[in-house]
Amino acid sequence: MFFWDPTMVLLIPAILLSLYAQFKISSAFKQYSKIRSHSGLTGAQAARALLNSNGLFDVRVERIGGRLSDHYDPRTRVINLSEDVYQSNSLASVAVAAHETGHALQHASGYFPMRLRSAFVPAANLGSGAGPILIMVGLFMPSLGWLLQLGIWAFTFAVLFQIITLPVEYNASHRALSLLQKRNLLGMEEVRGARSVLNAAALTYVAAALAAVLTLARFILIARGRNDD
Repeated sequence: MFFWDPTMVLLIPAILLSLYAQFKISSAFKQYSKIRSHSGLTGAQAARALLNSNGLFDVRVERIGGRLSDHYDPRTRVINLSEDVYQSNSLASVAVAAHETGHALQHASGYFPMRLRSAFVPAANLGSGAGPILIMVGLFMPSLGWLLQLGIWAFTFAVLFQIITLPVEYNASHRALSLLQKRNLLGMEEVRGARSVLNAAALTYVAAALAAVLTLARFILIARGRNDD
């Protein structure tokens, strides 16, 4: 079967890392959400202060629903912060808000990996959605076997997107920690806590990239097995 075959073992490391990453980000955010930052600024206020100090007065900070749904939208130049981050003055909230501000700074400076990731978005969305479907059709309909290879190529764009995302996220965290120290929004001990939160968040992207790479490897093995039959 396509979904249940020996190649499934390839996905075990990614599944385990994903579970661990989710545990780490949940526990880190919960721990540092209980600690008030010495600046007393909420996540929204911290993001606004950091944006203004870098001349990004036209980047807006808005509240959105969901938990840990925070993100920067380069199309609208808006930092979207989840309810917990937007209104809380906790160490975790300030760290997350600063991370999203890091993305805004990347956008403003034309950071190449971020521009490359943005360029990959349409192909990645198509590849992640259509790729597996084309692969399934190619497997179950031998007369349309060429769709199997097309699906693998399409899914490759989704994998590349996940890989390109890694330097973008790590650089945003580096910028965030540097900004928080430079603007004295966090003390030295607080920076260690912020780093714990951001490192835990980054691990989720590593897990996603590993899952994408191993899934692609599995598709390739399945395709080779079909060609050998």
